[in-house]
Amino acid sequence: MKKWVPNIITLSNLLCGCIAAIYAFNDQLVLAGIFVGAGIFFDFFDGLAARLLNVSSELGKQLDSLADMVTSGLVPGIVMYQMLSEAIGNDIIAINQNQVIGAPELFNYPWIPILGFLITLGSCYRLAKFNIDTRQTDSFIGVPTPANAILIISLGIIAQDYNNELTYFLTNPYILIVITLISVYLLNAELPLFALKFKQWGIKGNVIRYLFLLISLVLLITLQIYAVPCIIIIYILMSVINNLKTKRQ
Repeated sequence: MKKWVPNIITLSNLLCGCIAAIYAFNDQLVLAGIFVGAGIFFDFFDGLAARLLNVSSELGKQLDSLADMVTSGLVPGIVMYQMLSEAIGNDIIAINQNQVIGAPELFNYPWIPILGFLITLGSCYRLAKFNIDTRQTDSFIGVPTPANAILIISLGIIAQDYNNELTYFLTNPYILIVITLISVYLLNAELPLFALKFKQWGIKGNVIRYLFLLISLVLLITLQIYAVPCIIIIYILMSVINNLKTKRQ
């Protein structure tokens, strides 16, 4: 029975992703974010359970990627689709109210929101590449799909808060398209990033992980949802600095 424990945890990730997709399609991004977070929680512990129970398998590896494809691939694509749909709709209203001079050609193309699913395609490619890339056993190359999913969903939630200055930028279709393209690039870039996988709990060899977790905790307490984009940026910057330090040694 113990060999089924990690797979059940992985399938729990998939179930959370399915529920998150329903909420995302209904533009209930906070609830979508909660279930994506739950899915990522299960995603973290399925591998840990497999190692602790010594039941790692090729089946579990494939299940893990398939579950991630929904939770961390499909859902952020839906969120960006919703953001682009609302952004184009809002700007069309602004144009009709003569708040914007001249209607950009972009608004003549109702299929523009579909570009949000480039994130889903980029996530799919990354997950497939991850399964055959032997370099990513102890670290990542490119932003992991869960981190990217958290980033996109947090931006969607922030965009719905009309009492902050970031809303203007996150409801601009041009900016959202740029964010989408950057997201796809970072998912598949040849950019080494440290993993939050602890082989042992001591400080030695885990300084960067504990430091990152401490910074993330402080930011989450002080900035709440607004901390998430900052945390992802800090994660990338700390990885770059760590790589440069390692090369010098």
